[in-house]
Amino acid sequence: MNKIVRWYWLLGLCCTPVWAGVPEFTLEIRDHLFYPSMLVVPANTKVRLLVVNHDSTPEEFESYELNREKVIMGGARAVIFIGPLAPGDYPFFGEFNPKTARGVIRAEE
Repeated sequence: MNKIVRWYWLLGLCCTPVWAGVPEFTLEIRDHLFYPSMLVVPANTKVRLLVVNHDSTPEEFESYELNREKVIMGGARAVIFIGPLAPGDYPFFGEFNPKTARGVIRAEE
């Protein structure tokens, strides 16, 4: 058991520098809406998207253009890595509330 704990600890040390250089952006869900509805990220760069669901119900972050989908339970948070993205707009929506939970990730140079 001690070897397993040590292995995970070493793995964490190895991976920390990889995450340290990745810019992080936060997207919040409140009242079945995404805030901000437009999120500007750097083009040609991998980014870490932290999605925080303040609602009591789950929501699914979904984007065909980003090829991502992730269920975020009510009161929970999730991390989604996206990119590197070419400059442009990448729409996303909430699968459980598609008429209200909508937004765009804009990649700019």
